[in-house]
Amino acid sequence: MEFGRIFKRLDYVLLFAVFALTAIGITLIGSATHINVVSDDRYWYVQRQSFFAILNMALVLLTLRFDYRLLEDMSKKLYIFNLIILLAVMFVGHTALGAQRWIQIGPITLQPSEFSKIIMIVGLSAFINKRVDVLDSFWSWLPVFAYVFLPFLLVMKQPDLGTSLVFVAILFGMMILCGFRRKYFVRLFGLGLVSAPLLWTVLHDYQKMRLKVFLDPGLEPHGAGYHVIQSMIAIGSGLVSGKGLFGGTQSQLDFLPENHTDFIFAVAGEEFGFIGTTVILLLYLLIIYRGLNIAMNATDDFGTLLATGIVSMFVFHVLVNVGMTAGIMPVTGVPLPFMSYGASSLTTNMLLVGLLLNINMRQQKLTFD
Repeated sequence: MEFGRIFKRLDYVLLFAVFALTAIGITLIGSATHINVVSDDRYWYVQRQSFFAILNMALVLLTLRFDYRLLEDMSKKLYIFNLIILLAVMFVGHTALGAQRWIQIGPITLQPSEFSKIIMIVGLSAFINKRVDVLDSFWSWLPVFAYVFLPFLLVMKQPDLGTSLVFVAILFGMMILCGFRRKYFVRLFGLGLVSAPLLWTVLHDYQKMRLKVFLDPGLEPHGAGYHVIQSMIAIGSGLVSGKGLFGGTQSQLDFLPENHTDFIFAVAGEEFGFIGTTVILLLYLLIIYRGLNIAMNATDDFGTLLATGIVSMFVFHVLVNVGMTAGIMPVTGVPLPFMSYGASSLTTNMLLVGLLLNINMRQQKLTFD
């Protein structure tokens, strides 16, 4: 296959939004970390994120040579592999910040639950696609729920509530696509309310405190509520046009914790202001719009389900991350796509963009040598 033919079929609007957000993210990571670094190099985080960004862009181009439709036949093996790596975290995983979510491979730290999002989108798309004709009642969806529940449980065990909820968001997006009836959603909501006391008992103490702090950030202003309070101060102090790059006090003076990862949007709010954050949100909206367009125009049901799952994941990540930095959503540790620091998260998001591009190319009847 000729790369020249690939370039002619790329969705450049989607790529522009992705590259713009990645560049903005790297810039903000530099602003957030240049004072507090892990080595003598002030821009260690920037260099590392930039390296993986370039590597992933090349990886995306390579994946375009692969026909995404082959993934449907590989879905069972991928699902089993997903369960194995999630189980491996429980036994050989690296613990940090009170959670066992990472596996150390030499100098690289990987978070398997991030990559499990891709596998869940692929596996669930294939699983539903084979059963779509019989999904005509609430009970017919039970095997689908069971399919998601096992990896959901393993990720919750780490504990990683944010990623577990991502699985649910992906499932909900596909349920809506497949015509899951409104009355069935009401049943699920009712079941959730009834199960709430039981779910509360399985949450860890810090997760319970996050929910309490969401309702009242002043409950522990120097403890669990500190992140949210400092984040809201940072965003609010940016006003309309922001304090300028490298000019944020909350981030520069290290008042804002996790400012280069989960709370990168708060850095954007402080330094770029309302205008800058609006531009960022419009770029995310552009990605979501192009993703939905690809889903609606896919030439096969598997492609439509894949694109829908990817868009559902992006929507959830953006809503939850931006919401928690603004204090209108509980803190869950969900990173902001393309902007938050982290090799695993960036690689996952880039590969999903590659899948969207792959689906888009083949809906345009591109033939391969």
